[in-house]
Amino acid sequence: MNTIRLGIIGTGMALERLHYPALQELGDKYKIVALCNRTRKDAEAFASKINLDLGNVYDDYNEMLLRNDLDAVDILVPIELNYTVSEAVAKAGKNFICEKPMASNMEDAKKYLTLSNKYNIKIMIAENYRYNDENNKIRDIVNSGKIGDPIYFIRNNIACFPCEMINNTYAATEWRQHPKYFGGAFLDSALHDFAGLRHIFGAVECVQAFGKPQKEDFNPYVSVNTNILFKNGVIGQYTYYPSGIETQKPPVGLRIFGTKGEIYLEDKTCGIINVSYHDGKSEQIGFTPERGYYNELLNFYNALNGTEQISVTPDIEFGDVKMVFDILEAVSKREIRYVDVPVPIVETPHGEHENQRPSYFQ
Repeated sequence: MNTIRLGIIGTGMALERLHYPALQELGDKYKIVALCNRTRKDAEAFASKINLDLGNVYDDYNEMLLRNDLDAVDILVPIELNYTVSEAVAKAGKNFICEKPMASNMEDAKKYLTLSNKYNIKIMIAENYRYNDENNKIRDIVNSGKIGDPIYFIRNNIACFPCEMINNTYAATEWRQHPKYFGGAFLDSALHDFAGLRHIFGAVECVQAFGKPQKEDFNPYVSVNTNILFKNGVIGQYTYYPSGIETQKPPVGLRIFGTKGEIYLEDKTCGIINVSYHDGKSEQIGFTPERGYYNELLNFYNALNGTEQISVTPDIEFGDVKMVFDILEAVSKREIRYVDVPVPIVETPHGEHENQRPSYFQ
């Protein structure tokens, strides 16, 4: 297989903490040949860290895209820039990865769906929750029938965004504290949870939601409480509270209740999936936390080398993004919103309910 010569647009925390560690682990498959950041000195600092000659550093991505030695581009920019930068990379004829969400509004999300065919390129949306080890193992458990028919779920996401508005955290970034797009942290963070749930249960029929408004810029609501009906009949409750602290331990986390048992995931870093059965038996299934970044980059490498299909394409991510905006609209209008109807449902290359895990999951 050929090494992918990679250009990177955006050299902030997402690169340093999420993508670069995975790229290092995949060092025999990727080579960073160019860096671009709107603040040039930040790109130069990262170039020095990885021993990249400063002649390969840019503050204008259009200039970087003129290079003929880029096999692919990794886009890690503020959410409101995702579609604009993606369109420019597509027009340059470069395959690319773009961090989620694919767009900051539904109009751009719909236009995003045309880029791959229009410019004959491969596109991956870096939704790591669809590649995370725990979500794939939970999907396997559900689809295997070990807990019987899944009936309902509870997913509770409590975080303290205000507590994290300090230096060297994601919440400290200006564009997250004062987003230039509707949805704020709900679009940025809750999107992950919806992607994970949709990965486990499939397409969504409809949602009903309520929210408590707040004046702070980082999120339009103090909390959002959502009822979700999946097309396979599973019903569940999702709560997002980005200004809170869950003092009771263990946390609510993710709980899936079936006719023969229950699945409990404390959080995405705990390393253990607890499965209990109605006959009194139980088991603990281990997983490697935060493996999604490695898995997605390996999938992209294999796709560019012709041995796999990209699992999280814009078509797949579109449903996740639409669900976010449908929930926000359900809150504002106080009415049920239909998510995957009438938008065509695009199954993953391996099928929504296929038990066999693709080769890129490690």
